[in-house]
Amino acid sequence: MSKTIVNSWNEWDPLKHVILGKADGCCIPAPEPALDAKVPEESDMKGEYGPRTQETVDKANELLDNFEKILTKRGIKVDRPQPINHNQKIETPDWKSETMFGCMPARDVILTVGNEMLEATMSYRCRWFEYLNYRPLIQKYFNEDSNMKHETAPKPRLTDLDYRKDYLSDSIGVQKRLEWTKNKFFVTTEEEPLFDAADILRFGKDLIVQHGFTTNLKGIDWLKRHFQNHRVHAVNFPGDPYPIHIDATFTPITEGIIINNPQRRLPEEQRKLFEKNGWKIIDAAQPAHNSPPPLCYSSVWLSMNVLVLDPKTVCVEKSEVYQAEQIDKLGLEVVPVELRDAYAFGGGLHCSTADVFREGNLKDYFPNQ
Repeated sequence: MSKTIVNSWNEWDPLKHVILGKADGCCIPAPEPALDAKVPEESDMKGEYGPRTQETVDKANELLDNFEKILTKRGIKVDRPQPINHNQKIETPDWKSETMFGCMPARDVILTVGNEMLEATMSYRCRWFEYLNYRPLIQKYFNEDSNMKHETAPKPRLTDLDYRKDYLSDSIGVQKRLEWTKNKFFVTTEEEPLFDAADILRFGKDLIVQHGFTTNLKGIDWLKRHFQNHRVHAVNFPGDPYPIHIDATFTPITEGIIINNPQRRLPEEQRKLFEKNGWKIIDAAQPAHNSPPPLCYSSVWLSMNVLVLDPKTVCVEKSEVYQAEQIDKLGLEVVPVELRDAYAFGGGLHCSTADVFREGNLKDYFPNQ
């Protein structure tokens, strides 16, 4: 009998084994259609690309290493990826990219559902080969756990047909972007299935998937066909001018309670699934910062990018005092983790991790559909 290495059905059961990313060799990616639509128009990264400075890499790694120590002290096994050289040109028969990205946000690439680890398609060209950072670990789990399933979604071609030319202008303006996202008009087309793993939240029998810049309807359809024993629901958040990844917008913090970004509320029609099943959706506390750190794509709402360790314990970024206070008032223990100076490498506490094992079984949290 081999031991069970891989098992995780939701975002809040007791975490026992996790992958935590590294900042090594992270690059600001070169311009490409998916990226150009995502970089805020006023960003200090416009037109910049190439390796991040060693000083910022070292600082980010110091914080990630400290995060590892916090998790390990709590009895959680932590694995780290093996970084490939991200500062190199990559190409397929369809396109070329001057750089890759990095391997800090493990959550973006790997989706764990039960005993399966699924490598996402990814929708940025610079991230096409990112799975290679995690392959040694996934192969190890596959060798040690005879029930573990290693899957990889069909690699997209990512030709220009995958992206809308409307988004290539430098001066669309936030108002126009909000109008487009309200109408579900995103930078990605429906040419082929596209999804990032960080657009998917796991609620036992149900998978909640954000339709936005990084996941299209064809990607959601692929997930429905792939996870045939699950119910897959598409959600969207009209208040987000740059809708990429669900975990700074809609975050379950324990069974029955979700915090929702007040600037990007879930539409009324889509709330019904949660309300009919007794789930509370509450506005997340305001971020403690007015702007993201330097050279960072993410919004200030990484404040709500928390990692739930078990139904009563939540890791919150140390400087995000309002978010910590809100979670504390909900009766949960807050574990402060300093990570803000690593945000630029791919996100917050949830982004930087990917579940390997959480205690618990498959349950139906939404019996009333």
